[in-house]
Amino acid sequence: MFSFENKIVVITGAAGGIPTATAKLFYDLGASLALGDLDVDKITGATAAMDGDRVLCHALDVTSTTSFDSFKAAVMERYGRCDVLVTAAGLYRDRMVAEMTDAEWATMMAVNVDGVFRACRAFGDAMGEGGAIVNIASLAGHKGSREHAHYAAAKGAVLSFSRSLAAELAPRVRVNCVSPGLVDTGFVASLLEKIGTAMEDATPMKRRGEPEDIARAIAFLASDWASFVTGETIHVNGGFSML
Repeated sequence: MFSFENKIVVITGAAGGIPTATAKLFYDLGASLALGDLDVDKITGATAAMDGDRVLCHALDVTSTTSFDSFKAAVMERYGRCDVLVTAAGLYRDRMVAEMTDAEWATMMAVNVDGVFRACRAFGDAMGEGGAIVNIASLAGHKGSREHAHYAAAKGAVLSFSRSLAAELAPRVRVNCVSPGLVDTGFVASLLEKIGTAMEDATPMKRRGEPEDIARAIAFLASDWASFVTGETIHVNGGFSML
């Protein structure tokens, strides 16, 4: 088991199912946390049992540079640096392209692409040697997804952006992605309602992913055990991507 003792881990979009599990895992491994989300009450409640000296909860709108400036200032005031950044803010909506409005497309990009860009721009220069960024992408970014072209396009952009950023920040900071498949969270509730068990039945591991499955992959990529890994993506989907 690796340790994150004396490490500062920043997580955006921290109120979601995957980032909540990720925050708990990093905390259990010794890290101090800086958690940003629009729903501050939710992240505050989720971390209520944690040592307050090791947890900072702060309002964050990933579509706003001003909001990122405020979040970063709070992190720097409390901790003075960032060792690990996990970009987990995300938006998922069902919509066929023919029915999609300009605003729906723009909002998807603002959260899922621009939010990642703003996070990496804000905290990339706050990292010293050995820093790590893990961006959450998606299987949809590799394969596409019917009724989710805007989401798939955004996640494809995250994959390409992450590889480019890895080249820019090496060797000081590593940048990688985790691409989840079907994970049992409210984030994809509409999809689960439509497909039932079809996708998990077709998955070699015969189950949906759990948030903790994704959290463990994120922690690995952020750890020293992955010190020679950058510009890469780990698929966590029970083997579905190989079909």
